[in-house]
Amino acid sequence: MRMRKEIEKLKRSLLALSAQVEDSVLKAVRAVEERNEVLAREVIDNDPVIDQKEVDLEEECLKVLALHQPVAIDLRYIVAILKINNDLERIGDLAVNIAERAASLAKDEKLDVSFDITAMTGEVETMLKKCLNALMELDAKLAHEVIDLDDKVDGMNREMIASVLAAIKNHPERSDYLIRFISVSRNLERIADLATNIAEDIIYMVEGEIIRHRHGEER
Repeated sequence: MRMRKEIEKLKRSLLALSAQVEDSVLKAVRAVEERNEVLAREVIDNDPVIDQKEVDLEEECLKVLALHQPVAIDLRYIVAILKINNDLERIGDLAVNIAERAASLAKDEKLDVSFDITAMTGEVETMLKKCLNALMELDAKLAHEVIDLDDKVDGMNREMIASVLAAIKNHPERSDYLIRFISVSRNLERIADLATNIAEDIIYMVEGEIIRHRHGEER
């Protein structure tokens, strides 16, 4: 009974961190789209809060492991929480990267070119939401859906890079400005990779099966 309570506490902490990280990603991209430096700074300033929550949750996991010495499914669950906790913190760092690009873009004169960051963000947001729901429901099927979306985001990243490079050819004098959009796209693509990692860990949590090598993801 005590172990169940401890695991539920860990799960609540992880879900709270997940929601905060997702909010940072959405705000960072909105800051890019709106050239909103204030919103970008909000994401950057909130990063130490996310970092501290990641540290606190890791300490709680290690405490449960030391005090209760869980076995079988409980041990698997806590190990998965440790991995997911780390990936969420890394997603928070990538959101900061995007926010930093947004802050830079806000200071430059806007160029009359447009890139479809919204569509790519929508797919990444879907992946994050599905991860969160899969975690809440311990739904391996939903986690598999996240993994299936990763290739689509990879393709959108390639298209974005091609569009930006074409714009640089037409506006070589604004290459520094335009390259920031490549950075945003690559950070979004990396967030999708980490969401895939989280989905794989949820599948491990639920089914006890390690599948990451099937997808060739870098851990």
